[in-house]
Amino acid sequence: RRYVVPGVFVVFSVVQLVLTSVTHYSIPEEMKEGSVVANLATDLRLDVKTLNERKMRLDIVANKKYLDVNKETGELYIMEKIDRELVCYSKSLASCYLRLEVTLENPIRIFNIDVEILDMNDNAPQFRRDTIYLDVSEAAPKGERFSLSNAVDPDVGSNSVKTYYLSESEYFNIEVQTGRDGSKNSELILLKQLDREQQAVHNLTLTAVDGGKPARSGTASVIVHVLDTNDNKPTFDKSLYNVKIMENSPIGSLVLHLNATDSDEGSNSDITYSYSLYTSEKTQETFYLNPTSGEITVRGMLNYEEFNIYDIEVIATDKGANSLSGQCTIKILVEDMNDNHPELSIKSFQSPVSEDIKLDTVIAVVSVSDKDSGENGIVDLHIPDDMPFKLRKSSDNYYELVVSEALDREKVPEYDITFTVTDRGSPPLSDNETMTLELLDVNDNVPQFPKSFYTIRVMENNAPGALLESLSAFDPDLHENQYLVYVIIEKEISNTSMSMLFSINPEDGKLHALKTFDYEIEKEFLFHIEARDSGSPPLSSNVSVHIIIVDQNDNAPVIVSPWRAHGSVVEEKIPRSTDKGSLVAKVIALDTDSVHNSRITYQFLQVTDATLFSLDQYNGEIRTMRMFSYRDPRHQRLVVVAKDNGEPALSATVTIKLSTEETAVKAYSDMTEVPLEYDIFSDLNLYLVIGLGSVSFLLLITILVTIVLKCQKAKPSKAAPPSRNSVISERNSTIADSTLVSNDAYWYSLFLAETRKGKLVVRQPVPKGSRYIVSSIPRGTGLTDTSDSAASTLQVFMPEHILP
Repeated sequence: RRYVVPGVFVVFSVVQLVLTSVTHYSIPEEMKEGSVVANLATDLRLDVKTLNERKMRLDIVANKKYLDVNKETGELYIMEKIDRELVCYSKSLASCYLRLEVTLENPIRIFNIDVEILDMNDNAPQFRRDTIYLDVSEAAPKGERFSLSNAVDPDVGSNSVKTYYLSESEYFNIEVQTGRDGSKNSELILLKQLDREQQAVHNLTLTAVDGGKPARSGTASVIVHVLDTNDNKPTFDKSLYNVKIMENSPIGSLVLHLNATDSDEGSNSDITYSYSLYTSEKTQETFYLNPTSGEITVRGMLNYEEFNIYDIEVIATDKGANSLSGQCTIKILVEDMNDNHPELSIKSFQSPVSEDIKLDTVIAVVSVSDKDSGENGIVDLHIPDDMPFKLRKSSDNYYELVVSEALDREKVPEYDITFTVTDRGSPPLSDNETMTLELLDVNDNVPQFPKSFYTIRVMENNAPGALLESLSAFDPDLHENQYLVYVIIEKEISNTSMSMLFSINPEDGKLHALKTFDYEIEKEFLFHIEARDSGSPPLSSNVSVHIIIVDQNDNAPVIVSPWRAHGSVVEEKIPRSTDKGSLVAKVIALDTDSVHNSRITYQFLQVTDATLFSLDQYNGEIRTMRMFSYRDPRHQRLVVVAKDNGEPALSATVTIKLSTEETAVKAYSDMTEVPLEYDIFSDLNLYLVIGLGSVSFLLLITILVTIVLKCQKAKPSKAAPPSRNSVISERNSTIADSTLVSNDAYWYSLFLAETRKGKLVVRQPVPKGSRYIVSSIPRGTGLTDTSDSAASTLQVFMPEHILP
């Protein structure tokens, strides 16, 4: 029996056996997933309600399970889209089936189901190669056929390849034939003869169309290469070439590059060049023709005067089986050229010459010539522009070299003068010759020192003969004009000649010290040194030399106040009722050194009671830090050291013994105390010294008052009333390095009077409001002992109203 499944339009038949049954279904490929093929429960007459109980299952004899059965409804449905070309890969099968087995239990029944997959036009025709290459000779006759590859379509029946089409072409067409198996084959037909030189490649498109509805198609490119035949001969750009070449062109020079062309290809276009029989042997010996490249080059010497026109005929032949050839004619014209170099000759040349040679003096005479004629035979003579010479034409082809600028050997000792002769040919030719002019030296330069002024610092206490400076001068002249002699220009200082203090090496200018200098005596020297050359006449120059003596710390401080009669111990008395901050004593030290070597600071070396006295480290004032108490000892011992700021530092000490009294000490207003140095003076001489000191004192006071009146005016002082009879002063300022200006109510001027056996110190009180200056005037090498040496003279300047 046959059944038709509604909605699917399939025909099936059922053959029911006792044990098995076979059912046939037909479905199109590419059905959507879930599409129902048939109801097996209805077609197989099964109870839908018992399908689960009977454990209905579906087995497919295939790689994939494309279909399945719904046990609730008994429907056979699509699980996965079916591609007929994948299921039935064999193209020889006209029909394609899927074999299914339906199994049920209780009782066991097996149903065989065949599902036929019907073909759809879902595949386009395809060529095995996207591009089909054909080689066709351009000599192929019209109507010749060429087989083409067929297209393949996986579909069957009417959906397979039906016909072929070719893109439009005037040279080719296509013819479709049907094979015994029904397949469609195509052949390419040549419509007209090809010409490779016009079109070497033909690009065609072959299209295969199937019979489906709608129809599908596939394409492939057909590339036809036209094979060459030797049907064209070589041709030149021109049939006649006119070439000009200069005579004396070097061997190998290119004359002409022939380029014949052949529109064929391969060996049919390979060209060989050769001379024809028309070309003379002389020409072939003079010019070389490259058979491969077609280059014509110079093989022999060209001389315009011998031969100036060459006619050449060249044949170009291809290498085809039946070779073809073409030819051309070449006319070579040799042009005359400027092939003779100009010549020059130095007739006379004067060298060396003095650098002070006069202007317009003739140094050399030069002649020039050229064997060519016309413009090629006209010549010009030149020398470099940056030289102090010029050329002056004296007659035909003769020139004189004269001096045009002043010469200076020190700037340019010699000149390399290059004479260049050039003709006016095209291109111009030239020749040159170089002569060397040497200059003789003239003594026209004075010696020159590197500096115009030398400042030389010399440390005092230097070693005699020490090198101070090298004062070498420079003279750019030569030989004896350059040899220098150095001398010190004599100059006397304090009846002492400079040559006694310094010496200079006359050959190298090295300056030496002849003695040891003492800063405290000699601080600087200023003199001149002359450098004189050995020329004739000699020239000279001088330079100023400033010698500065640099101080060394070679003088120790000298304590000038308080004055010590015996050794370095000073005894003073002060009231016990002295107030806090009162001035007890003032230590004054002088140092004959300079700058930092003379800067003195003071400090206690020993003190009986450190809480009772203070010492100002700069002015040396000793003051009370508190009032005396009954517990303080009556006698106080103070040791003060005065130290300078040199390296190493030098110092001096003074010991002050203070004694306190209960009652004030009477002021000595009209009493002069004259302590003597008992180790020097005898008792008899003491009285003589006292008398002499008194007279000297009055005379000195008179002189000092006169000087003070001229130098300054006395200024009233508001100092406190006197309180004691000791040496008290306030150091308010410093004048120079060793001048002390003091201003206080009570002070004692110190006078040093030189006597035959020693020093006399006069102590005298000065009235209130007085002002004095203590200055140190160097008299010798300086003090080296703080107590006995006569290092300086103390001068005291007093206002006029202070006269005793």
